[in-house]
Amino acid sequence: MKRLKSASLITAIKTPYNQDGDIDLATYDTLVEQQISAGVDGIIVGGTTGEGHLLNWEEHLMLIAHSVHKYSDKLIIVGNTGSNNTREAVNATQKGFASGMDAALQINPYYGRTSTAGVIDHFNRALDVGPAFIYNVPGRTGQDLTPDIIEAIASHQNFIGVKECAGNERIDYYEKQGIACWSGNDDECFDGRHKFNSHGVISVTSNIIPGLMRKLMDDNNPELNQELQGLMGWLFCEPNPIAINTALMMTNAVEKIFRVPYRALTLEQRQQGFDLLSKLNQQDIIGNKLELLSDNDFIYKV
Repeated sequence: MKRLKSASLITAIKTPYNQDGDIDLATYDTLVEQQISAGVDGIIVGGTTGEGHLLNWEEHLMLIAHSVHKYSDKLIIVGNTGSNNTREAVNATQKGFASGMDAALQINPYYGRTSTAGVIDHFNRALDVGPAFIYNVPGRTGQDLTPDIIEAIASHQNFIGVKECAGNERIDYYEKQGIACWSGNDDECFDGRHKFNSHGVISVTSNIIPGLMRKLMDDNNPELNQELQGLMGWLFCEPNPIAINTALMMTNAVEKIFRVPYRALTLEQRQQGFDLLSKLNQQDIIGNKLELLSDNDFIYKV
């Protein structure tokens, strides 16, 4: 648990695809190895950014096992084994821990929402399986995990802490109670870390600038934070992971292949990102070249 709580920069790693629309493990390994080189502490496998919701469970659990086999000596491996179906979440989490993952990422039931008592029961059953980060993202689930819910499960022996998207005031409140929090909003993570004592960030932006995000967590550097605000804002101009996918394709870090329903950013949006990325040093960016790309460069698979 101490090792898990000491992780200040965790990347919600991108899942790349090959020309057949299947997981591209060779490119995935390259992405992960670059995260390691940049000093990232851990990865979330198959999270929202990693499109776990577009992977079947066979793919999802394979990717967790693959990550454990190759990188568990260098990174904390967190498997996104949550679900809005408690039975499914428990089953996937059991299999993830059987593969050797260090922790799970658990989410409250979305779409088929339940009562507060039901949410607490859902989390306790998932926590019974093994250590877990609880993910509060009301914009996706339609239900805020308010303090009464988190406080009801925080004493569970497998509760690590919260990936919190409800802002720094909430993070400040939890941290003052000894409940570990990681920012779920990249644009707020610097203040969360240096003003409100968060444990760190679970980041989308670190997929493309891991070294700079490492500095943002380690150094109280408001100038760097301000410099990166434009890029972090652009990465959420459409629902995640549309922009980070497009960005990594623009830098030639991954094949230009989307799984539908995701589609590339528009040319106008790509120009905005191109301009923002052009201001950074090439050595700070994942990928070997920056291109605007045309609409015809992208391939869409189901």
